[in-house]
Amino acid sequence: MKSIMNRSAGKESRRDFLRTTGAIAGSLSVAQTAPAARAAKAGAVRVKERLALYGGPKTVTHPQTDTHRWPLYGEEEEKAVAELLRRPNYKPNDILEEEWKAKFTVPFARAYCNGTSALMTIFFSLSEDLPRGSEILVPSYTAWATVAPMWLFGLVPVFVDVNPRTINFDLDDAKRRLTRNTKALIPVHWFGLPCDMDQICDWANEKGLIVVEDACHAHGASLKGKFMGNWGRMAAFSFQTTKTLPAIEGGMGNYQNREDFERATAFSDYAKPISLPADSAYRKYQGSGFGPKLRMHPVSAVLARCQLRKLDAIGAVLAKNVKRLNDRILQLPGLYAQPCRPDAKRVYYADNMLLLDEKEAGMSREMCVKALQAEGVKVSAFNYTLQHKLALYTESRWHHKITIPELPGSEQVMRSTIAQPLITTDQPELVDQYAAAFEKVWAHRTELGKA
Repeated sequence: MKSIMNRSAGKESRRDFLRTTGAIAGSLSVAQTAPAARAAKAGAVRVKERLALYGGPKTVTHPQTDTHRWPLYGEEEEKAVAELLRRPNYKPNDILEEEWKAKFTVPFARAYCNGTSALMTIFFSLSEDLPRGSEILVPSYTAWATVAPMWLFGLVPVFVDVNPRTINFDLDDAKRRLTRNTKALIPVHWFGLPCDMDQICDWANEKGLIVVEDACHAHGASLKGKFMGNWGRMAAFSFQTTKTLPAIEGGMGNYQNREDFERATAFSDYAKPISLPADSAYRKYQGSGFGPKLRMHPVSAVLARCQLRKLDAIGAVLAKNVKRLNDRILQLPGLYAQPCRPDAKRVYYADNMLLLDEKEAGMSREMCVKALQAEGVKVSAFNYTLQHKLALYTESRWHHKITIPELPGSEQVMRSTIAQPLITTDQPELVDQYAAAFEKVWAHRTELGKA
């Protein structure tokens, strides 16, 4: 494997990467001699084959009708939903919360109608302690829900860059953006890769900052044996259809202390404060709450319970397919994946995220993707909306004044990411054909580079 990919995010700074990107082919020439030679050998048998893009035979001939199907629902889910429809009730929500707490060893959990609701409830809980205008460090390279609900409670996002290799929270950049108004930070475990939570939490503790996790992609991921969602004071998970634990819609909030949990309970469900202990300061809000009703639909709860039981088994198949493919294609010059620390366990959400260094690969992302698609590979150039560029953050009527930053790491990721949808069932023949298609395209990369 490429030496640069084995470095942790904490050891390879975003600035170092950006400074060397333009000359990366030269700097890696020694380290990649053996992988490049293996890649050339692997692709040699196809050098004389014309690319499918130019009329040659397709490499991927295996049927792909159901290859990327998600969610993987079956008879268990159908039976559970049918039983609920015969006897409608909200008990599945309570049972799911207990099963979630047991599996992930979290002291308090509350189920919500979606991950956005979990995040909004977290911001309400924070607003009880933080004055309006308090700043929260958060990546711009994330879903809108990580950031947008802040304004409802007078909290101000300060946008932080991501490391262009991990696509995760750049701690070095966060340190540069710290001010006297900074009160909290939100790492996002992008596409199931754990952030360096040990380093992040050490720094946050040193500076007296609250850590909240957006773990909406990271159900079951861990670092040093500790699950994502248990490192921060609070954490949010999403059960939306595409997520690693899909319930069509739904979400979960993790809480490490009782007061946050009770605040969240009173805010999110007018009927739940009565369930709090008699000495709770939030029990008195029974029947009114604080406005919204964010509880999970029980149909989502029964689906989530079924998927929770299968989470590890399904995740193992996804990881097996990614490993089988990446063990071959990451030998190709200029192609990278998010590096995972040896003491971390990642999960895979939606796509196998790949990063293309165009200079080192010798071809543009556009031509690479076109050639792969022509060979039959399901793949696309992945572009994600950077939050700091949206109107919500440039119009002062919605927020306290927000500084719109330069985020070169995020921009680098925007230019280089390739998304290969996960193969969701055990199909080694298809995985091997995908690998062969990548190797064929790389064997023609000089030709593609001139196109």
